[in-house]
Amino acid sequence: MDTTTNPESHIQPTAPTASEAPGAPGRTYLSVLDLTPEALEACLTLAARLKQERRLGADAPTARALAGHSLALLFDKPSLRTRTGFEIAMRELGGLVTCPPSADALGTRETLADVARTLERWVSVAAIRTFEQSRLVEFVQATTQLRVVNALTNEEHPCQALADCLTVRERCGSVRGRTLAYVGDGNNVATSLTHAAMMLGMHLRLASPEGYELPDATVTAARQMARHGAEISQVRDPTTAVRGANAVYADVWTSMGQETEAPDRRAAFEGFRITHELLAQANDDVFFMHCLPAHRGEEVDAEVIDGPRSAVFDQAENRLHTQKALLLMLLGAV
Repeated sequence: MDTTTNPESHIQPTAPTASEAPGAPGRTYLSVLDLTPEALEACLTLAARLKQERRLGADAPTARALAGHSLALLFDKPSLRTRTGFEIAMRELGGLVTCPPSADALGTRETLADVARTLERWVSVAAIRTFEQSRLVEFVQATTQLRVVNALTNEEHPCQALADCLTVRERCGSVRGRTLAYVGDGNNVATSLTHAAMMLGMHLRLASPEGYELPDATVTAARQMARHGAEISQVRDPTTAVRGANAVYADVWTSMGQETEAPDRRAAFEGFRITHELLAQANDDVFFMHCLPAHRGEEVDAEVIDGPRSAVFDQAENRLHTQKALLLMLLGAV
């Protein structure tokens, strides 16, 4: 649904449309790269404001901003933070949420195109968690007005990157010029974090065992888009990555859909666990990040993730605020 043609929309008439808002995204957020650097900065600024205003409840300025709009959540994979965050976000913005069973929603009983064309008649936004990124592209190509959000694919996790960057900004005062060390698999989380870091001017060091690093093409493209002197490097040694870092980030060694690889991955990632001793190589004020769910005793020790330097639940909370901001921007309600 397009807010410019929706007679039931309660968005204030003076609010700019999505195309008029400075740096606003188009109708999709399939990748961090769908945002300009200016739009990414604007999203984080808006999210920080929404976080402060949430205490106002029904009196918050955006409490009815998305009245008349509906969000469909289409999930092939399990989810806690993404799904619940979007549900609460849409409701706190005055909109409605529907969660069709995955068998009905993502091409099991009918084609993705037919699902997309049907939902386009009913809802404003679809947030989709699935396997291949190509399924998202196929879904988008079947519609002309529906806003579509990548709620995680095998290739990218752009909603997580928004919360990650807001967390760094809160802890450090700014993302620009800070150094984040990512220790682990060069997976979807690492890809989206790389995009966001380079766009915002944050240095990124990734430590992965051989065969599990980010693809060279991703790193090359990241260097080409880097702003404000941001640098990216890939190393084999976690200590080299962590030394002097402002933040240290870990993710699970085995992602959803890779369960059969778990024994090989545990062997490959031995020595890549975040321990208190490894964290001591970073800045004195370092904090630990993880997108959750976590496997204590594998990618991180319990004393780290549950200790005073952990920011993981700040990250989790920030999923709500950044997803609120994203919905408002996609629907031109800012």
